[in-house]
This record gives sequence, structure tokens and C-alpha cells, in this order.
Amino acid sequence: MGHITEDRDDAIARIYLRRGKEESLLRRHPWIFSGALERIECAGDGIAEGEIVDVYTSRGEFIARGHYQIGSIAVRVLAFERVAIDRAWWCGRIGEAYALRRALSLTDNPSTDCYRLVHGEGDSLPGLVVDIYGTTAVVQCHSVGMYRSRSVIADAICECYDGRIEAVYDKSSQTLPFKADLGAVDGYLRGRAAQMPLTVSENGLLYNVDWEHGQKTGFFLDQRVNRDLVRRYARGRNVLNTFCYTGGFSVNAFAGGAAEVCSIDSSERAVQLAEKNVRLNFGDGARHTALAVDAVEYLKSIGDRYDMIILDPPAFAKHHKVLGNALQGYKRINARAMSQIRPGGILFTFSCSQAVSRDLFRTTVFSAAAIAGRRVRILHQLTQPADHPVNIYHPEGEYLKGLVLYVE
Repeated sequence: MGHITEDRDDAIARIYLRRGKEESLLRRHPWIFSGALERIECAGDGIAEGEIVDVYTSRGEFIARGHYQIGSIAVRVLAFERVAIDRAWWCGRIGEAYALRRALSLTDNPSTDCYRLVHGEGDSLPGLVVDIYGTTAVVQCHSVGMYRSRSVIADAICECYDGRIEAVYDKSSQTLPFKADLGAVDGYLRGRAAQMPLTVSENGLLYNVDWEHGQKTGFFLDQRVNRDLVRRYARGRNVLNTFCYTGGFSVNAFAGGAAEVCSIDSSERAVQLAEKNVRLNFGDGARHTALAVDAVEYLKSIGDRYDMIILDPPAFAKHHKVLGNALQGYKRINARAMSQIRPGGILFTFSCSQAVSRDLFRTTVFSAAAIAGRRVRILHQLTQPADHPVNIYHPEGEYLKGLVLYVE
């Protein structure tokens, strides 16, 4: 995990906290907010964003080492001990992430060759996401510190996989802090994919993935387990998949024996991807309709055509300032779906907004059921899969919430 440094390293800037502000760090929370800072001691012209800094209590006791950044989160903690953040440290930390995925039977699984290797704080690498698609690793940096370390990160990934990763693609241009003004351009850090899109497998089903032009890293890997659950419930049903993107839920519905599926998304390109993925698995025989329409508007007048509806919208609340509006949005689409779904229908409903807690989401869906005036039972409470782990000291990492409802 890197070698232990001497007690004093004058090359590393020091940040001192206000009195009492170390409490969350003593509980190993990986963020230090700007309001907790008392003073900064550094040589030269100050701290550059993304620089490694040491954090001390008001009494001068070392407490953490991490990446400095400008904004409400001032430091993302990499280690709670004095350890060199060098190549050995990166290889060790990414090696630990790999070991977890190997324990989950993901690293050598012929039926699933796409999964998340690094999930930020959940893998003690705050600000970093790495997704694996076959022999390519796609890296997204959410902090300047991680972006400036992307070359050694790419080396560590390749070393960890012992030659099985042939390409590493950096897709950080849209996830870095806007004010950092790094001029980031997406591109390959190591190797190059032989073709694009690439066909990957998840639970034995095939998908075209394009990390160079698609959303996120190319596919929403966090719904793998929940897609499989749709497969279990879909037999004989007429399914509406809203906010469908690449059609993952639609493909699983057909795999489970759905009578017909309608996939809708506001993006014409997303609808085309969904159609391609359905054909890739089932040819032209599947009873599949794909529409480029606004899902919220479409839900206004669907009648009783569907007895399975999937609501997987983008994050309505990126931060707490818009939480109220987001909750109204979730309430509205759930009430519309519940009021029109056929009796005995199954509703899969999700929120991927980190600002919306599990309890708050459940309360919002409860309110929607009351508005719809239907008898509703909870069959499952869903979350993200195990390759998107939640650091027990960072509960904010549990961002994906879902419910499976039986609507009488």
C-alpha cells in the first residue's frame, strides 16, 4: 500500500482544521468540507488544486492525507495514515478493488464481462470511477487530483489484470469540476479498442456499448441485478420501459417472456440503441416499439395498456438545493404510473439521486400511491449491486434506491 513516510515532509502542504472539526474524520468519513478549515501552511505560491495535502487537528495532530480541491469539499481523503501516494500505493488500492470483484465472481465470468472495478469512496478512492468492458477499462475522474494521477492509475489497472486489459480510455471531460478549466479531452491512455461499439455480455444477454460517444461510461452497470429481477417478473406482460437509454430493462423483459415491450426516451439516439440491443438478442421477431418522446408527457395518457412499468429517470436532484422540486417530480411520475397500470401490475421505480435518501424516496412513492388511490404492496426494496459498494463510513454512497410494487 505504499511505504510509510517520515513524520515531517516539508514538501507536502499542511491544512489545519478548526477546533472540533476532526470528529467526522475520526469516524473515517472521506470528505473534509471547506468550512472546517482553519488555516493552510505551504511553501511557494499556495496549493494547486489536485495536490496531495496533509490534514491536522487544531492541536497539530496528523489525521489524514488526501487531494486538495476548490469548492465545498476541500479535501478528499486517500489515507488516514502517513503513507506515500506512489505507484505501489495505487497498485495496492486498485488491487484491493480487483480482489473484491474477483470474490464476486465478476473478473472471470463468461456470462458477464462488464462491471465496475472502482466505485469512488466505496473503494477508498474518492473521485475515481473505473468500469470494465471486456478487455477495456473506462476511467472517469471526478476530481482534479484523480485526473492528474490518471497515467499511474492506468498503469495500475494494467498491472492488476496482468495483460488482460488491452485498452484504458479516459472519459473525464464531463465529470471534472467545471471551474478547474483543465481543457480535458476524452481519449485512450493505453492501447485502443479494436471496434466501436463493442458487444458485451451481462447475465448472458448481449449489449452494444459505446464509451466514446455514450452517456456515463457507455452503459448503466448499476442496474445489473435489478434488470435480472425484471426478467423474473416479465412473463406474459405488456411492458413499458421509460427513460430506456440502451434498453437494458427491455432486453431483460423479453428474455423473461414479455408479450410486448414499449421503450421510450427523449433521446432519438438512445431509442436507436435500445432497438439495436433488442435485435441483437431476439432478431426482428420481438414485439418491440421504440419511441423518442418525453416520458413524463407520455405517462399522462397511457390508459391501461401496460401491466409492468419501469420508471428509471435520470437524477432529478443533483444537489440538496433542488430537492423539493425533485421530490415533486418523483411523486408525479409514480402517481401517473400507478393510476393507469392494470390491476395486478408490477411497477419498478427508481431514484439515482444521492440527495434523496431511501426513506425519503419511499415516503414520496407512498404519497404517489395515495394520490393514485390504488392498493399497493412493496415486493422488493432495491439498491446498487455489490460492485458499487458503499463505504460504511460514507453512507452518502448509497445513491441508487428502488422499489418493486404490486398494484392491485
